[in-house]
Amino acid sequence: MVNFDLNNRVAVVTGGAQGFGFSITERFLDSGAKVIVWDVDKKAIEEASKKISSEKCSYQLVDVTNFEDINKNIENITKEKNIDIFVNNAGIAGKNAKVWDYPNDEWLKVINLDLNAVFYCCKAIVPHMIKNNYGRIINISSIAGKEGNPNASAYSAAKAAVIGFTKSLGKELADKNIAVNCVTPAAAKTRIFDQITQEHIDYMLSKIPRNRFVKLEELASLVTWLASEENSFSTSAVFDLSGGRATY
Repeated sequence: MVNFDLNNRVAVVTGGAQGFGFSITERFLDSGAKVIVWDVDKKAIEEASKKISSEKCSYQLVDVTNFEDINKNIENITKEKNIDIFVNNAGIAGKNAKVWDYPNDEWLKVINLDLNAVFYCCKAIVPHMIKNNYGRIINISSIAGKEGNPNASAYSAAKAAVIGFTKSLGKELADKNIAVNCVTPAAAKTRIFDQITQEHIDYMLSKIPRNRFVKLEELASLVTWLASEENSFSTSAVFDLSGGRATY
């Protein structure tokens, strides 16, 4: 395994105590970064801290749907160090239901975490990155945001919006040493599968030509490159990790 050089870099990974986020955290640490894990699940943080007990890794209980909570934590971190890398990974799948049966409160819950939280975090961290003329922002979208999965309208809509938001922000920061990109992975076997039906899981697998789900370490590898100085040109881009599912 080749590790990209993240030495002397500080990264924040939202939803970093589990799933994609935990794998990204591990890879960042292996690449030399200091990682601050944000998660709203206290139990997940406790479990993650047992697996990764490193002086380079710290954990904070943060609600990324709360702008004040985000801002407060960023201000506290940046009093002592720069934040060079920010990964917007936290998210939920939401219920599986037809649009006409989709509960309004569930729609708002998914949009708030999968989209609004990305906006809040970027709004809070970008001024700091502009001040330091350096930054790498990686937003975790989904192949559902490009193709739209049936019975997952809220998730598909939020992830599509993350793609548009990434392209917009990346262009706003293109004249600075700040790269903003997103990744659109196919599904992976994480705890998010607990939120969706077996029928929906089978549907997603049937759409992947490689006939398997993406591995966590495959996503972590791509995100680590995007977070590195080596990614000095790509911005406002969408990187597919869909096993051949994506058609554009």
